[in-house]
Amino acid sequence: MIEVQTIYNVPYGEALGVPIAVYFYLTGLSAGSFILSTLAYGFGMARYKPLGKIGVVLATLLLVVAPVNLMIDLEQPWRFWELFYYINLTSAISWGSFLLTLYPINCVIYGTFMFMGKARLTKIFGLIGIPLALSVHGYTGFILALAKARILWNTALMPFIFLVSAMVSGIAMMILVAIVRDKYFSAERKINMDLINGLVVMLIGSIVADLTLIGTDILVLLNSHDEAYEAAQLILTGAFRNIFLGGEIFLGALIPLALLSNRITRTPFGITVASVLVMIGIFAMRYTMVIGGQAIPQH
Repeated sequence: MIEVQTIYNVPYGEALGVPIAVYFYLTGLSAGSFILSTLAYGFGMARYKPLGKIGVVLATLLLVVAPVNLMIDLEQPWRFWELFYYINLTSAISWGSFLLTLYPINCVIYGTFMFMGKARLTKIFGLIGIPLALSVHGYTGFILALAKARILWNTALMPFIFLVSAMVSGIAMMILVAIVRDKYFSAERKINMDLINGLVVMLIGSIVADLTLIGTDILVLLNSHDEAYEAAQLILTGAFRNIFLGGEIFLGALIPLALLSNRITRTPFGITVASVLVMIGIFAMRYTMVIGGQAIPQH
């Protein structure tokens, strides 16, 4: 009989913590709200004009708060400037540092022209801001996807999963903001159901697209090599099943779809509940991806 003795053991730590999950969540909300704000001012869809100013203000504020989480996670926050000094054009993080600078600047310029009533300049900077907004959130998906040793992250679908989920959470947030504004801060104290119903249709479509991407990713993991299968089991039957299946899928997607697709429950109250659940579900997705993706030891 051969005796095996462990001489040393190196535990695997979490390179990315909860602040990174919060950062991903906030940048997604920012991207979603910015794109919604351009529907009227960038694409001439007058129905969504009430969202324009609210959307750009929220997008800017969220982008001011989001990088704070990055600095917290650095543990040496005052070294953030090194990301700009030591440039690596092959690094997604280097590109992200400049995108995080350009995007909020564009938001401020776009919002300024909007409040000044300069339609042509508002449209120009609104259209410029769309690829910036998508890039700011999309690059986070690229960062995770390029981590070859993290099976749950290492998929070409990751950037698309992040972008679609950003739209899901952004639409849900704008629905809540529009309902609160109309009900408590408008002169009529009446909810603009034409606007809300338009957003609900977009939300339903985004949730379906998000579920399709997630389902595709899981099917690939289940039918791939042993490590991929282990990653799928982690979120389906393992330690993260309650957050993934319960929080992200059931509470954050299936229940909202049921509430929004039924005429009886598609009331301001039902829409509000669905939107809140969607936002909770998308945060559960960010947490599962960031923390759960590091739960399986690297090989």
